[in-house]
Amino acid sequence: MTKRRFPRPKDLLPLVRFKKPDFNAKRRRLKAALTIEDLRAIAKRRTPRAAFDYTEGAAEAELSLARARQAFKDIEFHPAILRDVSKLDTGWDVLGRRSELPFGIAPTGFTRMMHTEGERAGASAAAAAGIPFALSTMGTTPIEDVAAAGGEHGRNWFQLYMWKDRDRSMALVDRAAAAGFDTLLVTVDVPVAGARLRDKRNGFAIPPELTAKTILDMARHPNWWFDMLTTEPLAFASLSRWSGTVAELLNTMFDPTVDYEDLAWIKEQWPGKLVVKGVQTVADAKRLADMGVDGITLSNHGGRQLDRAPIPFHLLPEVVREVGRDTEVHVDTGIMSGADIVASIALGARFTMIGRAYLYGLMAGGRDGVDRTIAILKEEIERTMKLLGVASLEELEPGHVTQLQRLIPR
Repeated sequence: MTKRRFPRPKDLLPLVRFKKPDFNAKRRRLKAALTIEDLRAIAKRRTPRAAFDYTEGAAEAELSLARARQAFKDIEFHPAILRDVSKLDTGWDVLGRRSELPFGIAPTGFTRMMHTEGERAGASAAAAAGIPFALSTMGTTPIEDVAAAGGEHGRNWFQLYMWKDRDRSMALVDRAAAAGFDTLLVTVDVPVAGARLRDKRNGFAIPPELTAKTILDMARHPNWWFDMLTTEPLAFASLSRWSGTVAELLNTMFDPTVDYEDLAWIKEQWPGKLVVKGVQTVADAKRLADMGVDGITLSNHGGRQLDRAPIPFHLLPEVVREVGRDTEVHVDTGIMSGADIVASIALGARFTMIGRAYLYGLMAGGRDGVDRTIAILKEEIERTMKLLGVASLEELEPGHVTQLQRLIPR
């Protein structure tokens, strides 16, 4: 028969450990975020709907984004066993310089709308992590200030939309080169703006429009509005001030006549590496490789342009087979975990870029939130690589991944 007794304090103490309270609310909530989805939930609570929906949303029915994310969920890994993974190398050369992780921060517009620290937070966090940061033409921090935020360890890329006013476009390119940006990302999937219905329904504009609805939102997000109203006015760093909806601005700026000759002309002007972003067919990838670009980014613009566009992750293996020997192949759209990144590298991508994942961290906690985004992805990359039995990015290969197929052409 079991004998029972009252436990003595000295017997209990080794069995429990009291957690030291953390009175810093931001640090506490960021530490509790274990995934990018956790950061997204924090961001949604702390950010007004119009700004959050601009980040979260995509074009029309948002099928392109949903399919891109589903493609990463439909991954089957094939791990090797009994491999020494005690030492891990998560970095390699990307466009001629080392990146400590196989991902960088994608160019995002209107970034200070998400959090007042904006691109400064992204550039400084990327520099600290040893990864590239890309500044958008539609950025809200001046080119020179982004360079300063990254400091001597920063590696910055500039993303270019070719405008109807070519002189102004190239003036930005010249500023980026003078500020030490080493790579130009020419985005080619925006002859016109996509139909971003969330933004239209929210009346998303620069500056924010005050209506009864937005005033009510103020009451729900006082910290965001306090930061917005007590810091420098929100404006485009590379443009004149604009008052109107985002779609109106984009349709005014973007030039639907841009073609391959224009791209060749840009290539002649730019002294650094040139990557073409927004490639969605094998044929276009081959033509760009023949032009001698340094890299291509398979991307459907985060699902924000043409709905029902090709899934970049599905295109990856064939594009790598066709052009990967001579041209770096990068990929974005739909990446929400380190496992997504590892799968992309295994299938031949040299590099990946994160947009929404970065902005979720920014909205959740400014620079500290971006650091947390990078830390989460880094931890997931390291864990996935070790469980696959690989100790370096070079060891990842197509045999590690199967793309399970849901959407099969008839």
